[in-house]
Formats: sequence, C-alpha cells, structure tokens
Amino acid sequence: MNTNAADNGEFGQRSTPSSPIVPKTASEALRPEAGTPPPKRSRASRSQFVVFMNFVISLVMLLILAAGFALYFGKQEFNEPGPSAHADTFLVKPNTGVQEIAEQLERRGLISDARIFRLGVRAFGNDSALKAGEYEIKPQASMRDIMELLKSGKSVMYSLTVPEGLTVEQALQRIAEQAALDGDMPATIPPEGSLATDTLRFTRGATRQQMVDKLLADQKKLVEEVWQRRAPDLPLASVDDFVTLASIVEKETGKGDERSRVAAVFLNRLAKGMRLQSDPTIIYGLFGGKGKPADRPIYQSDIKKPTPYNTYLINGLPPTPIANPGRAALEAVANPSKTDDLYFVADGTGGHVFAATLAEHNENVARYRALQKKLADDAAKAGTAEADAAKVEGQTDAPVDGGGDGDAGAAQ
Repeated sequence: MNTNAADNGEFGQRSTPSSPIVPKTASEALRPEAGTPPPKRSRASRSQFVVFMNFVISLVMLLILAAGFALYFGKQEFNEPGPSAHADTFLVKPNTGVQEIAEQLERRGLISDARIFRLGVRAFGNDSALKAGEYEIKPQASMRDIMELLKSGKSVMYSLTVPEGLTVEQALQRIAEQAALDGDMPATIPPEGSLATDTLRFTRGATRQQMVDKLLADQKKLVEEVWQRRAPDLPLASVDDFVTLASIVEKETGKGDERSRVAAVFLNRLAKGMRLQSDPTIIYGLFGGKGKPADRPIYQSDIKKPTPYNTYLINGLPPTPIANPGRAALEAVANPSKTDDLYFVADGTGGHVFAATLAEHNENVARYRALQKKLADDAAKAGTAEADAAKVEGQTDAPVDGGGDGDAGAAQ
C-alpha cells in the first residue's frame, strides 16, 4: 500500500505533471493566452439566400413600424381640428374626384394636408360617396367632419321667391338676377299668368331654365286642380278666362278675407254684362309686363285711353291675364262669396267697402273722398310736402281716387 502523500494527491501537495515543463521567457509569460475559438458557421448560414431573406424580413419589419407610425399620426391629424378660423363655403362640382376635392380644400386653407384627407376618405370607404353641392364648412372643422359633410349631401340652400301679383316679366327678372343660378334665361317669354307664385329652394348650380320649368309645371298643376273644384254656375267660358279673372282679383286686393268677395263682384258684373272697370287692367294696358313705375299715379285721362286691357272701355275680360295669380286668388274665383255686390271702393285703411246698388256705392265713394280730403287738409296744416300732391281737385288730369286701387263702377 502506497502511503506517499504526493502519490495520493493530498491537499496542499502538487501532483507530478504528466508532461515536461517548458521554460518561458518573461515576455512570453506576460502575453495573454488565446481564448476558445468560436464554432465555425455552417454552410446554410453562409448562403446568399438566407442573407437576402434576413434583409427582407428586417425591411418588412421596418416598413410595418413606419406604416404604423404614419397611420397613427395620420389618424390624429385627420380627426383633429382644422386650420380654418372662420366659417366658409365650399363648392363641389359634379363628377369631381377625391384628389381634386382634397387639393381644393388644401388651397382654400380648410385642411392641412390633401394627402391625409384623400387617404382618410379612402380608408373609410367613401372614395365615391362624396356628393356634389355647396357646403358650409364650420370653423376648425376636422378632415373627418368635412368628409362626413360632403358625404351627407346637405348643401347650402338658396331661395327664389315669386310673390303673388308679379307679371311674368317681373318674375323672370328675379330669376335672372339670382346669382346662385347658372345658365341663360329662356329664349321665349312664357304666357302671362303661367308662373306659380311660390318660394323655390335650390342649391348652387341649378339652372335658370330649371326654375322656369318648375314654376310653369307647378302653376299648370295648381290651375287644373282648382278649376276642377269650381262652382258649377261660374260665367267663365274656359280655364284661360278663369286665370285671367284670378289675376285681376290678385291685383285688386291683398287682403285674404276680401278676395272671394272681390271675385264675386266681378263675376256678378260678367253675369249681368257690365264692364269690370278695374284699375289694374288700365295699368297693364299702359305699361305691360314691366309694371307701373312706383311714382306714377293713374290719371283720369288714363281711364279714357283705349287699350285691349282697359276694362273701363272693353266688354268682358281682357285678352290675357295681367299677372300671375296665387292659390288664394284662384280659389276665390273658383268658389266666390254668394253676394249681390256689384261695386267696391277703397275704405282708406287698405281694404274695401262693397255695395249692391249704385246709390249705395256713390255714398261709399263720397265718404272715401271726404276721408281723402281730410287727410290732405291735415297734411297741409302740418306743412308737409304731401299737401300739394294730395290737393289735386280741380286739376284737368288728376289722379284717380284711391291711387289705382280699384273701385269697380265708380266711373259709371
């Protein structure tokens, strides 16, 4: 049994080396020893295809990250308040694409970036959903707000009003002067009385011809509808006569509660073969569709001027209407009041006084003239400029009493 400590490898004792010790110089002893070399790369890892695929994957990852950032910030800008500090209107013409709309919005300062607007619209699937029209853009409206507005089609609406009693020529003048309408006026003027008296709502870009066509169609429909519900005993030969008389009633009074009674006076006169003696027919005969100037009264001499429309001189109705009658005037003629009235004269308060006999009518005329004289005297005492204009009695060619408001039978 070997009890040698060196042989047994006891603690603190160095074992005998298995190889000889090679002496080193001082510099060699200080030189660091080389580490364990890395393992050699496999042939697969050194393949050009693998290198290319690693590049592609890295590039795709970068693109995904870039797209994510772009989508996030683009969405933020698409939804945040816009640059416009004031309300403005924006017109989208028919057949305008999203790209052109976006560029126009950016040029107008309504959005900050046309590309973001275009991409946002397409991302929401509204590429073909934006509608033509004129839109009111609110201050600081976001791109999304603008997209939703253009998608809704809620355009700015304009109004065209043709009041009762305008002639066709006067109505056409209003249509021609409406700046929001496009296109030329009709080449030919429609017949008198053929346009509806109404308020039309339209969007910018509608044409003037469309407005005229609409008013013509509406009036034709209205006249036919009311004519079908007329009283059976009217002394009117045709629907044309019906519209003509309605136009006279329209011009004689603007008070709704008087129209059916005024219509009854003229219908009673027609039934008895009496002349209508309506001042508005004198005016139309003298001035036509242009209408009487506002500062031009009807003179006594005008009553005697022969025209095809002067119902003080002609029997029956004039050859055409003298204005566009509204529904109320048409209804009044179709179903007039049941009275024996043959006369009416202005009462000085905007209405009329009616009478069944000439004697009663003359009393009403006398009272009206006394009222006019009192007003003229009061004006003279106050020293107003209206005194000389009101005191016209004794002149050869004085204005008709009532200023042309109509007093059927006064000249009888």
